[in-house]
Amino acid sequence: MGFTGKSDPYTESSLLIGSAANKIPEDKFHLAYIIYFTLGLGVLLPSNAFITAVDYFSYLYPEASVDRVFAVAYTLVALVCLFIVILYGHNSDAYVRINMGMSLFVVSLLVVPIMDAVYIKGQVGLYGGFYVTTGAMAVSGLADALVQGGSVGAAGELPERYMQAVVAGTAASRVLVSLLRIFTKAVYSQDASGLRNSANLYFAVSVVIMFISMVSYNVAHRLPVIKYYNEVKIQAFADEQEEKEDVHSQILKDWYPIILITGYNVFDLVGKSLTAVYLLENARVAVGGCVVRLLFFPLFYGCLHGPKLFRDHEIPVTILTCLLGLTNGYLTSVLMILVPKTLKLQHAEAAGIVIVLFLFVGLAAGSIVSWFWVI
Repeated sequence: MGFTGKSDPYTESSLLIGSAANKIPEDKFHLAYIIYFTLGLGVLLPSNAFITAVDYFSYLYPEASVDRVFAVAYTLVALVCLFIVILYGHNSDAYVRINMGMSLFVVSLLVVPIMDAVYIKGQVGLYGGFYVTTGAMAVSGLADALVQGGSVGAAGELPERYMQAVVAGTAASRVLVSLLRIFTKAVYSQDASGLRNSANLYFAVSVVIMFISMVSYNVAHRLPVIKYYNEVKIQAFADEQEEKEDVHSQILKDWYPIILITGYNVFDLVGKSLTAVYLLENARVAVGGCVVRLLFFPLFYGCLHGPKLFRDHEIPVTILTCLLGLTNGYLTSVLMILVPKTLKLQHAEAAGIVIVLFLFVGLAAGSIVSWFWVI
């Protein structure tokens, strides 16, 4: 069995474990920083494009509350998907989520100009286009949850400057859209044709920047500095997982937990069978024995973090596990036999039910408390 000390994989000091500081690759030409800045730029650009073009959509669909519908569709979908990412994101790769999200961004951004070219063509009142546009806004909200959650999470595993790059990029997206709004207002006339040209410009620029962000992000993983930190993260994760499966055996490997469980069950059966040979008739002594069994906790803890003699051998843990099963079987059998007999005959059935109730309460409490062993 082997155990390692706990470390924080997200601090600069822990990133240097096993490697001298001068071995960290240089971020040449600040390419990694620029890529994460571009990633942040692309995160909010699609939603800003939809919002900035709301004048054009309000012109096309005068009877619809375009801004309110867009806001609800975007934020509601993004919120629900973000909760799902929080709950299940650890089972997926941030790299995959970000690429999927950026692909969805591109799809949602292409919907408006393509639909305008082949279906809307500047015509007012074609509300089928409104429903499609609202759907594209919802897809953009899904993409936002995937990209923003993944990019912020990925940047959080790197030194602070990369998180700052993402945050600065999100602010830059708003500035870019504002500049585009100023440009279109100065260049295009504020009539139907001008609004249409402005909207197409917003979405065209957003598609181009999103494509650049996608290519840049996939290039980032080939940069030596990003590869270095990814390798450190993988090692830190492996160390953390090793700290959490409690005990392990280099000799028995995945057979070890099976042997321990089998040993516990066999000796639990032995303990419950021993009452047929000798029954401890003093209930107080039996209850005291149950309290004494709490000593198993520090003993097992000692096998995890105690002297090297205990940590490096399977025998102490195996013996303790078998004794745990033996005492559990014997004392459980003793108490279940004695308790109903201490009451009047008419209460024996009720006592048996109460015993079973507390047995299940103990099992449930033990399952909850066991998490503290891992933590």
